[in-house]
Amino acid sequence: PAQAGWKARYAEHRARAREVGTLYDFNDRAAVDASEAERRAEYEARWAKGGVNFVHAFNDLMVNPASNDTIADFVRDKIRATVHDPAVAALLQPHSHPLGTKRICVDTGYYETFNRANVRLVSLRQTPIERITATGIRTTAAEFALDTLVFATGYDALTGALARIDIRGLGGRALREKWAPGPRSYLGLMSAGFPNLFIITGPGSPSVLVNMVVGIEQHVEWIARCLADMRSAGHTRIDATVEAEDRWVAHVDAAAMRTLFPQADSWFLGANVPGKPRVFMPYVAKIGVYRKECDAVADAGYTGFERTRLPG
Repeated sequence: PAQAGWKARYAEHRARAREVGTLYDFNDRAAVDASEAERRAEYEARWAKGGVNFVHAFNDLMVNPASNDTIADFVRDKIRATVHDPAVAALLQPHSHPLGTKRICVDTGYYETFNRANVRLVSLRQTPIERITATGIRTTAAEFALDTLVFATGYDALTGALARIDIRGLGGRALREKWAPGPRSYLGLMSAGFPNLFIITGPGSPSVLVNMVVGIEQHVEWIARCLADMRSAGHTRIDATVEAEDRWVAHVDAAAMRTLFPQADSWFLGANVPGKPRVFMPYVAKIGVYRKECDAVADAGYTGFERTRLPG
């Protein structure tokens, strides 16, 4: 019945997703304006429902440290109540970053797992891995025999896939060389000096902060319109200007700095890759806001871009 009800309103859900990016249950109220009892009731309801929707319980959780403390304290209390060993519970409680500035644990019996007799938690922050041995792993404190070792080491988000391709722009400059101090783009769609190279959900766009299908859809629609408009005007080349790119990079950075996101050592700013510059890469905006910004550029004749017709 629930699935049938959802499908009956499919068009409505799709329209809303194109505005907010992901169909979370957003709350327009600030946590600081709610009483402690009201906050706890909201957190309890969302905790019971599960999912990332939890961090949208109030509208100021990602911008106000005091509000974020209330939801972080709630999560720490939940972990403390679930995990029997106080020392293990303490290791699992988030303290190093504002809650939600890294992807949260979408819990399906996860914390209960640490109560099992055959499960042991080892903090690599306290006792780092020294080496992999023939039979397992040696840390600075002990050696662990293993049958299977799973490498969950993360990935080079947003820029890594492009950096692995030898993309060359004007004058033979490599994109990885231009982006060595940090990625630079205009609207997250193009990087100045690399004409006709459209980027899908890369740095400078909402990308990983919204539903990826919706983000890809918006980019493909804009690029298709751009190509059609270029064909109609007889243009064969398009490139972002350096000035427009500079303004957009500053805008994306300013938007991020209004939030708590840059306070976390997350892959959002490349902290998981040694040597990668610390730049908050996604654009912190709902997809509907971003779509309006991109469409306004196109409506105005592609301001910030240079379109030309190449001979022949």
